[in-house]
Amino acid sequence: MLKHTIWVDADACPNAIKETLFKAANRKEIALILVANHYIKVPPSKWISSIQVESGFDVADDYIVEQVKPNDLVITSDIPLAAELIEKNAQVITARGDIFDKSNIKQKLNMRDFMDTLRSSGEHSGGQAAMNAKDKQTFANALDRYLAKHA
Repeated sequence: MLKHTIWVDADACPNAIKETLFKAANRKEIALILVANHYIKVPPSKWISSIQVESGFDVADDYIVEQVKPNDLVITSDIPLAAELIEKNAQVITARGDIFDKSNIKQKLNMRDFMDTLRSSGEHSGGQAAMNAKDKQTFANALDRYLAKHA
């Protein structure tokens, strides 16, 4: 069976999620590539690598979009990036385990744009709550479902 690649939009990916991904990549012997505009330390493994792209707006995102293949998995919470990846038939999971796909990405984009409009008009909605154990478990479960199907 053809093995896919797991890509990580690593600039904002929590360390706990990276650790889960490192273990999964080694266990399933699947390529894991972390992409960021700064150096990302990864454990020594033939399955795990990191790529440092130039600094700049969306440079890491653009690199991932160029490289991703259908059914590759991308870990990102960047909704516009997720929309581009879904168009390329990639699978997308956020660090909190939410799955973005064709059935929900338009709604997610609309909500993001709405919240941006609110923020630019001076409304403060607060940020996302800190990642907790339930979020980490939700992510691990979503990753396991992907790996069971594709690795």
